[in-house]
Amino acid sequence: MTADALPMSDPYDPSDACAAAQTTRTKARPPETERYNDADPFSGTAGMTKADTPTLRAFALLEHLVNSDGPVSLADIAQDVALPKASLHRMLASLEAGGLVIREPGQKNAYVIGPRLAQLALGVVMHPGTRRLRHAILARLVADLGETCNLTMLHETEVLYLDRMEAPWPLRLDLKPGSHVPAYCSASGKLLLSMLPREQRSALVRALKLERFTQNTITDAELLEAELDRTAHKRIAIDNEEFLAGIVCVAAPVVDENGTCIAAIAVHAPVSRAPLSRALEFVPRLQEAARELAKTF
Repeated sequence: MTADALPMSDPYDPSDACAAAQTTRTKARPPETERYNDADPFSGTAGMTKADTPTLRAFALLEHLVNSDGPVSLADIAQDVALPKASLHRMLASLEAGGLVIREPGQKNAYVIGPRLAQLALGVVMHPGTRRLRHAILARLVADLGETCNLTMLHETEVLYLDRMEAPWPLRLDLKPGSHVPAYCSASGKLLLSMLPREQRSALVRALKLERFTQNTITDAELLEAELDRTAHKRIAIDNEEFLAGIVCVAAPVVDENGTCIAAIAVHAPVSRAPLSRALEFVPRLQEAARELAKTF
């Protein structure tokens, strides 16, 4: 019987799932100095200061697009930004010519981040400086658990390995930083998909080709959606031999100070050495490492 025909049990109590503590810090600012508001990067554009330059305004516009849930029209941007629509149009045209933004297909004046900006963001995340910090955290985690651990992010419809630390065992997988694996049948991938807004998640699931890798791979979209619902509720994801036969995996979210899932940290092991029930015992230590890793983003 395949995983598509089996109901998933509740392997982990959601009450123990990680809830990253959030601290709101209020900084006193001199009343005579006009600056960008933390919540609205365009709030200072009405009264320009010496720090308000065309370059910073373009950067703030990119931040605005990055923080949007979907395509943003010129009219919508103009409502949120204290700049003339003509100025915004020229700025967007320059960013579009540079590949930093693109127009959403089928929508004449709706913009999203472009491939060049996405590549830049990926380069920042993979930069050796921050990667050294994350690798040190992974190394301590592997030393504690005795199993291989990895740090991943969602890249389009796949999981991207940001870093990976192998345990000193003969059985190894050749998944170096920069490698991709399917999201729908890996613990990290299911976790990252589950944390997306429901409409965006459903659109991704519908677009996926659910290829079978093992007898446990979930290849039915409705069953996958149900599994993602459970994962979002528990904030813990499992791979019960769904990508590779004989390998189980457990993943926990790395969340920022706003509670947004920005990455996933996971441990995987052969079932002969660490069956799923054993791997789930690693969750508290995974969550501890996730809190450390969140500070590196």
